[in-house]
Amino acid sequence: MSKIEKYQIAIRNQKDIREYLLENSNLPGPRGNLELAHAAAMELPSRLLIELADITAEEAPVNTAVEFLSFCGVLGQGRLFIEGDPQSSERIIHAASDVRWRTREAAAMALQFIGRQDIQTMISLLPRLANGNMLEKRCAVAGICEPILLNTPEISRFALDMLDQITYFFAEVENRKDENFTVLKKGLSYGWSVAVSSDPIYGKPLMEKWLVSKDKDVRRVMQENLKKNRLIRIEKEWVEHWKE
Repeated sequence: MSKIEKYQIAIRNQKDIREYLLENSNLPGPRGNLELAHAAAMELPSRLLIELADITAEEAPVNTAVEFLSFCGVLGQGRLFIEGDPQSSERIIHAASDVRWRTREAAAMALQFIGRQDIQTMISLLPRLANGNMLEKRCAVAGICEPILLNTPEISRFALDMLDQITYFFAEVENRKDENFTVLKKGLSYGWSVAVSSDPIYGKPLMEKWLVSKDKDVRRVMQENLKKNRLIRIEKEWVEHWKE
């Protein structure tokens, strides 16, 4: 039995589920209890998941146990979407721009939950994020750039084309001191390596175009991707050729 399954059983036996989540959140700390969060996303009733997703940053600041409740609620919106709640996607998109990094991560993970159940449905949600603000764009990158999801040429090429589109936007940003620009930069700094690894024939020419960009931030993003082991393992000679 996995940790998630054990937590699911424990959750079913709790009288005060909020208190249980708070006590076992591992926050404050460097790593929240992701296994418990996944169990909560699967087990909690829809009404409670919606309530938790609506907890604001003022009510639950970064790296507090209360933020874990928000994390669980947002993550659970992936399940609610699959179950037919039409507003769950709006909650995910809203969370993608949250000031709390864990809550933003929960939004990306909710997308991945949808993708594991129905990848085409997930893909249908991504254009709105990819055409949104910088944090929404980052959520689109983090959502699709997961190796388990990029398992067909069609999906890999969708991801690569989306990354290409977002990188065009990234190269045109004027205010490079904006914190959200940094967040998007970090997402692109690993996302390309995941997508290219899934389809090197299609992906390498796209990445090569950006490797010779005149924009120093774009070049730095691409160089960071060349450091990723996932890409080095399958394209070692190509990586060595392009590394600065």
